[in-house]
Amino acid sequence: MAILSTPRSTVQLASKGRPLKEHLFRIALLASLAIAIVFLTMLVVYVVEEGWPRLDARLWENQPSIRRPENAGIQSGIFGTLWIIGLTALMALPTGILAAIYLEEYADKTKWYNRLIELNISNLAAVPSIVYGILGLGMIARWMQFGFTVMTGAMTISLLVLPIVIISAREAIRAVPASIREGSLALGATQWQTIYRQVLPASIPGIATGSILALSRAIGEAAPFLMLGAATLVRFNPEGVWSNFSVLPLQIYNFITRPQEEFAVLAAAAIVILLAILLLMNSVAIWLRNRYQKRW
Repeated sequence: MAILSTPRSTVQLASKGRPLKEHLFRIALLASLAIAIVFLTMLVVYVVEEGWPRLDARLWENQPSIRRPENAGIQSGIFGTLWIIGLTALMALPTGILAAIYLEEYADKTKWYNRLIELNISNLAAVPSIVYGILGLGMIARWMQFGFTVMTGAMTISLLVLPIVIISAREAIRAVPASIREGSLALGATQWQTIYRQVLPASIPGIATGSILALSRAIGEAAPFLMLGAATLVRFNPEGVWSNFSVLPLQIYNFITRPQEEFAVLAAAAIVILLAILLLMNSVAIWLRNRYQKRW
């Protein structure tokens, strides 16, 4: 019987070439990461240094003002942002998780309409946010006659983050091993009991992480609110879902466009507050992932 063997010269060339390519690729990755970290650090240091004189209680206790920038604050923007994010979470998260359960556990992959739904979800995740603003303006604000209210903003942002929530939830559900489902079904549980008692608890870390990251993206959006006509200098906090509102990105945009130096300092301080909120949300996502993640 003939024994097939690789020439020794080929083995030596492969063993010599592969480590070099791997080292070069690793160096390129580390260089890209270092460049990103350096620029991010420079940006954060610049913003903190610029806004440090206004990082005090006046910033979150006072309302915006264009006449007295030295005492102006961003309280209405903070409360408006919290209203928008809270309502967005109430509307987008249950809908996205239930849609992910259907697509991953119940949908027949051979049916054309299920494939069409999956294709549309993937495409909607890449649509620019300004398009959702146009949709919210035409359909929600005008056709449904909700006006430029907190409900309009929350529904528009919910449409923006819904594809991201669905995709992240599907990935988390898909990561649960099939043996978990098979074992539950073998013991006599129904499909819904298997999903509710086995699959969902095991996928909660991934679902929570993806949902928080989706809301983190929504909290920094300004283009949809510009299309919806949200006011930039609201001097009162929202009193309900049908109240006018403002959000932090819009107030920051308005401050930056002002010629006075005081508004530039105020905008930098508001950016620090927005970054702090984003950092807190991302930290919660990382903690949930590390705390409840299971290794299969």
